[in-house]
Amino acid sequence: MKPIQMVDLKSQYHKIKDEIDSRVLNVIESSAYINGPEVKGFQQHLEEYLHVKHVIPCGNGTDALLVAMMALGLKPGDEVISTPFTFIATVEVIGLLGLTPVFVDVEEGTFNMDVSQLEAAITPKTKAIVPVHLFGQCCNMQEILRIANKHGVAVIEDNCQAIGAEVMIDNYPLQKSGTLGTIGCTSFFPSKNLGCYGDGGALFTNDDALDEKIRGIVNHGMFTRYYHDMIGVNSRLDSIQAAILDVKLKHLDEYIAARQQAALYYNKAFEGHPNIVTPVTASYTTHVYHQYTLKLKNVDRYRLIEHMKELGVPVMIYYPVALHLQKAFAHLNYHKGDFPVTEALCDCVVSLPIHTELDEEQLQYITSNFLKSVELYR
Repeated sequence: MKPIQMVDLKSQYHKIKDEIDSRVLNVIESSAYINGPEVKGFQQHLEEYLHVKHVIPCGNGTDALLVAMMALGLKPGDEVISTPFTFIATVEVIGLLGLTPVFVDVEEGTFNMDVSQLEAAITPKTKAIVPVHLFGQCCNMQEILRIANKHGVAVIEDNCQAIGAEVMIDNYPLQKSGTLGTIGCTSFFPSKNLGCYGDGGALFTNDDALDEKIRGIVNHGMFTRYYHDMIGVNSRLDSIQAAILDVKLKHLDEYIAARQQAALYYNKAFEGHPNIVTPVTASYTTHVYHQYTLKLKNVDRYRLIEHMKELGVPVMIYYPVALHLQKAFAHLNYHKGDFPVTEALCDCVVSLPIHTELDEEQLQYITSNFLKSVELYR
């Protein structure tokens, strides 16, 4: 049996090695390392895949979120609503710009924003909502958009973990995540469902004016060479990473299907177990399983994780500390108990290996040993 990893990028690479190597060598031969034809080609192909008017590549997913808020003209003191159960980048950029993060709790089942709490969090200072499509499935975008439109608030979709997922709005055909809000943001970090071999990210929008503004911001606020109309940043997707992503984009649906099959295997293996709660997929979204995250009930999580590690199976916790309880956000004066669902999830979730290269032997080994470990440490 091959060694088990959280994400097996090496095996994935070897399946597409010849095409990857050829495209990378072509970039080196051309020496068009920044904003070369590979970037423009990938941008166009991703626009076609997402059915979105504009894709603006950038340096990473964190930059994408930062630039989205800059493009919307948010100013210090403006409030931005998101959730405390996510990676810090979502809220970190709010703080970097001097904006005020406002949290709403998440749903116990989907781990995504609890839209029943959203409207109560809106004040006259609210300028944007950042729903996080966590672990690979979409938030309730229909309700989020309804509330945002009612209050004249922008929506920035944090799609860093859910590219390729689809969501239903009213009775229209399924639409790709990240394309419904004012701006969508994604990350191409190597472990993502669509990942490069370094850092990378992108923004999506159907708004022509925002597209033009974002393209200036990511290039030092420059629309004409050496004429800077605004304060910007230096955040570009380099041509080598674009070439890699363009190859992998053709396989994205195949990668998603492989992750979904692995998740289905896990679900069947753990079905009905009194100490394991498998992931919930909402009726209005598909799930692309960037992470396979389940909940443990009455199990010593840390001893289980250590035991699984000894057996050669990595088990991770995403995330052990809620954002409102992080030292970085102590100035917001949130307290333990303010967001009980998030806090409970931080105490009980674990994530199992999920990637495109898991085979049945590995899945059987993971599930059988996980079940034994649950019995040992409950």
